[in-house]
Amino acid sequence: MRSTEEWVGKTDDSAVPPRVRLRVFEKFNGVCQLSGRKILAGDAWDLDHIKALWRGGEHRESNLQPVLKQPHRVKSGEEQTEQAKADRVRKKHLGIWPQSKAKIRGGGFRKTRDV
Repeated sequence: MRSTEEWVGKTDDSAVPPRVRLRVFEKFNGVCQLSGRKILAGDAWDLDHIKALWRGGEHRESNLQPVLKQPHRVKSGEEQTEQAKADRVRKKHLGIWPQSKAKIRGGGFRKTRDV
């Protein structure tokens, strides 16, 4: 049984305390979970949500993993693209996707005979 309680953020953008960052880092033995490379002293690294918040993940210690900044940027960019598409599809199905403001162009009425 664990002697310390699991940290849970009060909001989705609550800062993760340094003691929790250290616990997560040690839990994964200081290995970036995206690249598989050991995080060395001086390397810039972040904490990443294993299950993204927008997919229903929680801002808690058990949903965090250490990742190097560069691979994290790539992963986050891909997730944002995926989320934007999911939002567009959901809005379209709900009928709240903005209608096109472009006029429908046509040839008009054609003359069928000469006058």
